[in-house]
Amino acid sequence: MKKISPEELEREHRPEVIAERLVQPPKTQNISDAVLGGIDGCVTTFAVVSGAFGAGFSPMVALVLGFANLFADGFSMAVSNYEANKAQKEFTDQLRQLEEEHIERIPEGEREEIRQIFQQKGFKGAVLDEIVETICLDRKLWVDTMLTEEHGVQRHAPNAIRAALTTFLAFVFVGSIPLMPFLVLSWEMSTQFLISAILAGIMFFLIGSLKSLFLFKPIFRSGLSTLLTGGAAASLAFLTGYILRELFGIV
Repeated sequence: MKKISPEELEREHRPEVIAERLVQPPKTQNISDAVLGGIDGCVTTFAVVSGAFGAGFSPMVALVLGFANLFADGFSMAVSNYEANKAQKEFTDQLRQLEEEHIERIPEGEREEIRQIFQQKGFKGAVLDEIVETICLDRKLWVDTMLTEEHGVQRHAPNAIRAALTTFLAFVFVGSIPLMPFLVLSWEMSTQFLISAILAGIMFFLIGSLKSLFLFKPIFRSGLSTLLTGGAAASLAFLTGYILRELFGIV
């Protein structure tokens, strides 16, 4: 975790700064979408390249398969991410409507739920009564509290379109890097594969390193962890292609 100086920490917790921060809408981030898309894109294309090289296919076959998988898998992943976020939002909206209906039909039962929720947090007596009364006077606050405390869902769902677009762009951009050497037709395939492997390794390490900057984790360790994960996937693809070539006599 990033260390904050005592002066900065104190400045961030002044009453006026806190008030200004809390009135702002929650910040959305698509770091996880970019990291997921980037890693999966690089793994996908380099796994295709490794499998083609292990099977003894020509550079053109590796290139065609690589780009075909790049756009098809990138689109599929983006759509899947969109549908997942959309489903989460629909689920949250459904819960909100359900709580609205419960408050309308059985307000005392819902009030009792609020009471027990905060009672379990250690509040009691007049303080507990005041908390319950304050929350139940505001219908939106009442419903929001039930969503987070009873159902454990986020009140603000991520932007499904932005998440899907981030995933697709990261997938295509990072995934295209290992394919670049195969565009140089004058190189031998062994040279193309070696440079592709180096580029893929660099991308894996960079993604892990950039991720650590946002998560405040050690850069080298995070980069190395991502590099090993991608390398393992590529090695498995190469080994599969090599074994199939030996088994079926692919030339």
